[in-house]
Amino acid sequence: MRRKAFTTFVLLLCALSLTGDSGSRSQDWTNYVRIGAYGLKGGDAKEIVRRAQESDVFGIEVDNDIPGRYESFVHPEEKLKAIHDVAEEAHRAGNYAFVYIAGTECITAHADQTPHTLAKEHPDWLQRKITGEPAIFGGGTAFWIRAGDEDVWVSPYALEWRKIYMERVGQIAATGIDGIYIDIPYWMTHFDGWEDTWASFDDYTVAAFKQKTGLDAKRDLKLGDFSDANFRKWVDFRIETFTDFLHEIDRTAKAVNPKIKTIPEIYPGIEEEAVRVGADVYSLYAVVDAIAHEYEFGSGDHMASSRTPLDWFRYQVGMHSFRAFAQGKATWILNYSWDGDKNVDKREAMMNLAMSQVMAGANFWDAPGHSMAGSNDLPTRKKIFSWIAAHEKTFYEPRLPIDPIGVYFSPETRDYFANEFIASYRGILILLMQKHLEFQIVTPRTLAEFHGKTVILPDVRVLGEDEKRWLRDYVEQGGKLVITGTDATQISDPQRVSRFPKCPGKAYNAALEKDFEGASPDSQADFLKTLQGSDTVKIKARPQMATSISRSPGGHMQCFFANFAGLRGGTNPVQDPQTDVEVTLKSATQGKGYFLPFLGEMQVVKGTRHRDEVVFALPPISKGAVFWYEP
Repeated sequence: MRRKAFTTFVLLLCALSLTGDSGSRSQDWTNYVRIGAYGLKGGDAKEIVRRAQESDVFGIEVDNDIPGRYESFVHPEEKLKAIHDVAEEAHRAGNYAFVYIAGTECITAHADQTPHTLAKEHPDWLQRKITGEPAIFGGGTAFWIRAGDEDVWVSPYALEWRKIYMERVGQIAATGIDGIYIDIPYWMTHFDGWEDTWASFDDYTVAAFKQKTGLDAKRDLKLGDFSDANFRKWVDFRIETFTDFLHEIDRTAKAVNPKIKTIPEIYPGIEEEAVRVGADVYSLYAVVDAIAHEYEFGSGDHMASSRTPLDWFRYQVGMHSFRAFAQGKATWILNYSWDGDKNVDKREAMMNLAMSQVMAGANFWDAPGHSMAGSNDLPTRKKIFSWIAAHEKTFYEPRLPIDPIGVYFSPETRDYFANEFIASYRGILILLMQKHLEFQIVTPRTLAEFHGKTVILPDVRVLGEDEKRWLRDYVEQGGKLVITGTDATQISDPQRVSRFPKCPGKAYNAALEKDFEGASPDSQADFLKTLQGSDTVKIKARPQMATSISRSPGGHMQCFFANFAGLRGGTNPVQDPQTDVEVTLKSATQGKGYFLPFLGEMQVVKGTRHRDEVVFALPPISKGAVFWYEP
């Protein structure tokens, strides 16, 4: 299997952080944040914390980048004092603060007026295309690069740079700040002209790859050809590089301050972009404390104000995947709600974004446009944050399985066959959400914890020996395996294995893309009939509602509803309220039902007994809601 170098570490990490069910890892402040961001100049710590407290921010991001600005990379003293001051002020207020730093990007201001820039003084540090062109850019390449500035991307194997970088990490940890927020720890493959380079081919990186594999990255690979075994090794190496880099940041910071948290910001999610930039959130969750997902995929601006219902469902798939990867660690979402769209009320866009995230168990970060700091509407932020604070345990305590259908996320299949796998994986998860069936995303790290009756392999094309062994044991012990598309299992049991060579997930994904409103989950009835389990809780609702079902640590059954009915990107941010929603559950007692609408007050819901089941008719659901049952 890939990432062999990390197997021992990951197993040890899981053993230390997990006890029993997935998600039972002890929680900390990162699980409960409500994030707002602020620029930190020095001398403004009290004002920053005061403003954060006024709008119920819990988890204050401050932007005072040391290694990402060449001047402070060399002379960090002034910024270190500012970071220390804001940490102290946050702690006085009972809050937490974390500071932004860049990963492999470094900007020199006014580079056209000074000989002291990173590229001029250390050209050997730069990432490069296979042709030798360095990763150096000027103003206008990205919105954050000003005219006259020099923007460079550094090789993580540049030893002198990495040594200084880790020294700065240790100095930041010593300030008392609660977290280090590492943005863009990427290989440069996301600016124009660099997308297909599969960089970097600088001397340091090429030498490291040669030492690890014996291969010459410039001569022994067929770049972009996933059928080439050597290129696959390059893909693996690039991902392992940044997993190692973040792991070293975490170790370095905790050696100084054991309580500090490391939180990378990553825009690629479950899709092909993760492979291209080398920052794979599945791998990274094992070596950091939380991940902030600036999650985008495909084309378009991905503002909440412009999302279609299909976009909303695909974001739900991504967020539920992140929560599965995290194994109880926190998932922060830095998505954007509104950027001047005159046809959409910005407050509605903010509420839709927050609703979609908290219903998936992710933490909401309020930000305007594509800027981290500020808000599109502070009163709406306060309304959302105060409501989340009042119900934080409902959304952020561990969500445990009841009787789920397992859906397998195969990292290696995603790495080598991204488009084929994601079409199948997304289609199946959206199908289960729209049929309102309990699902659990299973990964190589969590196979041993899965206890449901069915596991679906969505066009999984690559399986290691450990995975195959688990699947064989699972079938022999009475589990049901449903294989769609390619079959890589080598399991022949016709009683416990159902195969769909024409993948129903891909077929349903294609139907959704063609006509979301007209696509019916019942079009995949034959596939759905093969699924065992997920009948402890039954939900009656329209397919435009995404649902997820779980058990709280206290043993309460809970259903989370995200309503996307009626939303129209760029024109209508107000949902069609959903009526006639029912929850039926097996229970020996009448029990009590509770209903909490998004931004509303909790209500008691009475159930009606039918033999061994209790049926609850829920009040209308506008944006979203949570229902839970106490036996």
